[in-house]
Amino acid sequence: MSPVVVLLLCAGLSEAAGRILPLVSRRPGMSRTVVASLVLTGGLVEGLVFALWPLTAWTLAEPARSSPAPGTGLEWTPGLVAPLVLAAVLAFPLLGPLLHLLLFVGVGAGLADPLAAASGLGWWGAAGCVAVAGAGLGVAVETVRRLVVRISTTRAPEAFV
Repeated sequence: MSPVVVLLLCAGLSEAAGRILPLVSRRPGMSRTVVASLVLTGGLVEGLVFALWPLTAWTLAEPARSSPAPGTGLEWTPGLVAPLVLAAVLAFPLLGPLLHLLLFVGVGAGLADPLAAASGLGWWGAAGCVAVAGAGLGVAVETVRRLVVRISTTRAPEAFV
C-alpha cells in the first residue's frame, strides 16, 4: 500500500472517529461492534472524499482553462497529505474547530500550487477551484451524514391514552 493511501486512510479514520465518538458517548447502550463498524465505514468514506478532493479540483479547473493543460492532473503526494492527517487528528475529539478549519485552508492552499502548475491557471483561479471542490465535497458528506443519522434514529413509540 502506498504511503499516500495509508495517510488518507489514517486521516479518514481520525475524521470519522471525531464525528462518531461524541455521538456514541450520548448513547451508552451501543455495542462496540456497531461503533467499530461505524468508525471503519465512516473512515473509508472520509478517506475516499479526501482522495477525491484533488480530482474534483482538477475537474473544476478544466473548463476554466483556455488551452490544453500542460500537466496530466493533480494527485496527492505524501508532503501534501501530511497536513491533512494533522487536521483530521485535531478534529478527532473536536478539540479545535477553528484550528482544524485553518489547517484545511492551509491544505487547500497547498493543493492550489500544484493545481496552478499542472493546469496553467493562475494561483487564485486554482485556489478557487480547490475551495469550491472542498466545500462541495464537504457539503455532500455532511448531507449524507445527516441523512444517515436521521434514518438510523429510532423514534420512541407514542403512548396510547
